Amino acid sequence: MNNNVLYEKELSFQADRRRAGVEFIKIVSDLWYDKSIELVLFRNQLIDRNVSDIINLHEYAVEFVNKPINIFDSVEIARAIQSLDLPPSRVDIGKLTYEYHLEDDKYNDATAFVLDKLKDAKASRNIEPKDVVLYGFGRIGRLLAREMMSKIGKGNQLRLRAIVTRDKNNTDLLEKRASLLRYDSIHGDFEGSVSADPENNALIINGTTVHMISAGSPEEIDYTKYGINNALIIDNTGAFTTEEALKRHLTSNGAEKVLLTAPGKGVPNIVYGVNQNEYNPDEVDIFSAASCTTNAITPVLKAVEDTLGVVKGHLETIHAYTNDQNLVDNMHKKYRRGRAAGLNMVITETGAGSAVAKALPSLAGKLTSNAIRVPVPNGSLVVLNLEIEKNTTVAEVNDIMKHYALEGQLVEQIKYSLSNELVSSDIVGTAQPAIFDSHATIVSADGKNIVLYIWYDNEYGYSHQVIRLAKYIAQVRRYTYY
Repeated sequence: MNNNVLYEKELSFQADRRRAGVEFIKIVSDLWYDKSIELVLFRNQLIDRNVSDIINLHEYAVEFVNKPINIFDSVEIARAIQSLDLPPSRVDIGKLTYEYHLEDDKYNDATAFVLDKLKDAKASRNIEPKDVVLYGFGRIGRLLAREMMSKIGKGNQLRLRAIVTRDKNNTDLLEKRASLLRYDSIHGDFEGSVSADPENNALIINGTTVHMISAGSPEEIDYTKYGINNALIIDNTGAFTTEEALKRHLTSNGAEKVLLTAPGKGVPNIVYGVNQNEYNPDEVDIFSAASCTTNAITPVLKAVEDTLGVVKGHLETIHAYTNDQNLVDNMHKKYRRGRAAGLNMVITETGAGSAVAKALPSLAGKLTSNAIRVPVPNGSLVVLNLEIEKNTTVAEVNDIMKHYALEGQLVEQIKYSLSNELVSSDIVGTAQPAIFDSHATIVSADGKNIVLYIWYDNEYGYSHQVIRLAKYIAQVRRYTYY
């Protein structure tokens, strides 16, 4: 076969792949907006993706599971899902396609296969949508707003109804808040519409009204005046971190539950995927989503503890600078943090080592920790240096982490990186709170000590953990197939 013929065949194949990608995108969108069925590909979001994104995600899937999964297979499975009468759900089409390859000889066609695999979906309970109020509108608050409004679908889960700020929202401030939501130097422009509505003191986000409420304290707010009832209050301020302080939110008319986006004292600290089932939302009113670092390391530590056992260890966080540091040298209540964040590596403390024990009690007293703030605005790394109970190898450690990233209760929390070129900017925008760097794993010669490198988007990945926990608290989690 001459080169020109081969080239033409390649072009034809790529055109077929892209056409299949277009069909796949349409099915994904129709399922989401018509039926509230969300398709993901090995936990990677598919909504609002373009054709190139879809093709690249399939390339990752091929390497990840070492199976010949392609866009044509995904379209076949997606058509089958679309043909069935399923309730609102979240389905990993990558996992389904992978299993179909293994079991296709048992079924007459893809529809019969999907019907059998998703038979439990029929038994899932009805979901009552939950009103949500963001108390505070900083970095995490705006990312939560973006995610909730872009993934609202038919509004069957979390409904963002209001945002509370301390400042009086005059026209200029309202437009400034709209602008901060619309544009972001790290995460890019919001893929939707945002406008200020000064007459009604609201933001109009993707055509939906979100009230802007000015308040000096939680006690003075009556959410029912805005048609908000039994709301989940997500506190992003960092000003209320104790049980006593957080209870103040529950004195507001229309408030029912509270979720703190920081480590809390006297309240359950939850790393979603690890310990949420220990607390029943029917019995507990106040929750904490812990910290971004705790959410990054706890899933990985659970995987190691469950398989190899942890004797002791140290974690060092190499963390992006944050808003509490100074742009230039100035006074600061903490040592070193007063020095210019964009120019210095700054040693500081972290409570992540002890915080892990709140989710994994078996690790109490076994971990020490420290942190270094570095001159990048987002994208962080934890180096875990662990002494383990069972001897191991690099290959075994990586196989363990790949298994946890592919199957079980931590598939939303751990992403397994195959890249040997991974750097901090690559992980910005990753929805999983922990990205395991498989090419960086180190095991000592005697097999008793391991060093693991865990990347995390300390803003975006953490925000997704907050939303996962919020759905659990609000009891709006759909049927999932992972």
